[in-house]
Amino acid sequence: MAQRGRKKGSDGEASRALLLKIAADEFAENGYHETKISDIVKKAEVTQPTFYLYFKSKRAVFEELEDLFRSKLSELANDTRLDTGIDEESLPERIGDGLSAILRFFTQNRSLGRIGFFLSPSAGQLKEQIARKIEENLLAAANAGYFHVNFDMSIAANGLVGMIEQLTVSKLWTGQRSADELAKDIVSIVLYGLKKDCAGSEAITDKL
Repeated sequence: MAQRGRKKGSDGEASRALLLKIAADEFAENGYHETKISDIVKKAEVTQPTFYLYFKSKRAVFEELEDLFRSKLSELANDTRLDTGIDEESLPERIGDGLSAILRFFTQNRSLGRIGFFLSPSAGQLKEQIARKIEENLLAAANAGYFHVNFDMSIAANGLVGMIEQLTVSKLWTGQRSADELAKDIVSIVLYGLKKDCAGSEAITDKL
């Protein structure tokens, strides 16, 4: 099978993007140490010199993927911040939209998600950062009158990150739930709890 050599311009950007995508898949499937540059370039149908044209090393590719995941997830976490003036009836839908966006990101970027949330040495630190962002958003929402101000929002924020992490693996990536379905379930539990007679708990799925 013929291998492509150096590319310039738009072709070069396409080659770089392809190498990045294949590297993500290889890392997610085999782990960092078992992933080889030779396997990446073979699947991309380029030469090793082409690889080194774009990336200094295997570590450089992995770190770029870590940064890409961190940047996108942080952006999505920021977007969960609630605007002022949302009526109570629309609140579950607005919260659900933010969660759905995060879960869709994991659905559409499975390899990247596995790297950033599970394989990266800094995965624990990243989860703490995301939890702090969510906590800040929850505190702002409480000050805006949406939630109780005397609740420990760090517990809620860390709980949400834990739910996203576990449900992504057990429900989302197994195909048992879609991103929107999971978001509805999470919002229902967080806002209304598990009590059968809790007002709104049964109707929430119709509103999201």
